[in-house]
Amino acid sequence: MFHIIPAAMNAMFGPRWANARYPRTAPEDFTVPPKWIPFPSTIAFRRREFGWIAGAFKPNASGLPDVERFWRTEERCRLIINRSCHELEPPQLFDFLTGLFRKPTVPAGILPPTTNLVTDDDDRSEVLQWLDGQPPKSVIYVALGSEAPLSANDLHELALGLELAGVRFLWAIRSPTAGGVLPDGFEQRTRGRGVVWGRWVAQVRVLAHGAVGAFLTHCGWGSTIEGVALGQPLVMLPLVVDQGIIARAMAERGVGVEIARDESDGSFDRDAVAAAVRRVAVGGEREASASNANRIKDVVGDQEREERYIDELVGYLRRYS
Repeated sequence: MFHIIPAAMNAMFGPRWANARYPRTAPEDFTVPPKWIPFPSTIAFRRREFGWIAGAFKPNASGLPDVERFWRTEERCRLIINRSCHELEPPQLFDFLTGLFRKPTVPAGILPPTTNLVTDDDDRSEVLQWLDGQPPKSVIYVALGSEAPLSANDLHELALGLELAGVRFLWAIRSPTAGGVLPDGFEQRTRGRGVVWGRWVAQVRVLAHGAVGAFLTHCGWGSTIEGVALGQPLVMLPLVVDQGIIARAMAERGVGVEIARDESDGSFDRDAVAAAVRRVAVGGEREASASNANRIKDVVGDQEREERYIDELVGYLRRYS
């Protein structure tokens, strides 16, 4: 069983037997670590995320809850693999999960991004040419994925927060001018220090560029890995699924700040966006966040370490195939 999510998410959902022994029936039960986790941690869901969590325990179009599909697959497999590494997870987590799920649970390594597989198309070149003209570490790159589009109001608040923060930014967003997605006059007011890009962006190349000094992300695991592997401190706006857990894990490691939200409905405003961006990009936490991000970059970017993870995984696959 191969997971493209962090191992901390496995721990949060847990196996069937643990959920039966320690049932969670109220939203508050999910806002603290599960009772089967024996070590201290701040990683937990927020109350605003309960709607998605509850949905995972209810039948969907397939007739089965998502968590039931997870349990059935986990119970039938011989080996659990996560795209992760010891350095990005709580200490001893994989040993704990091996006992919790009663079968080997191992890291595959982060399978880091490469910057030499991206072709030089015109769109990419135009974006990089703009970055070439910016001071070092002065630009925050903004990309929120495509799985859970923001509402028009949230997009407006995000845009106005970037404007209020007063930082240089590159915002990759699909169809930014369609249907009045951005506030009136936003692009004109931020021209010269900000670019809104509505076409494909070579994200890894952008994150690796010397002008980029922070990454505003939805905390999808793939994007988070790309950010930390390239030493970028994070401004985090998790939207769905495992993203909240990832954001809290990264905050625990001091590599980012989560944008403050209304716990009743998950909404946020421009002031919260501006505050988080300033803390990471220009404020007092900039040096600490950048230092922690670079420390993780040095660890997860170690090619020999990654090769050892792959070699160990191959050994597990041979043993349990």
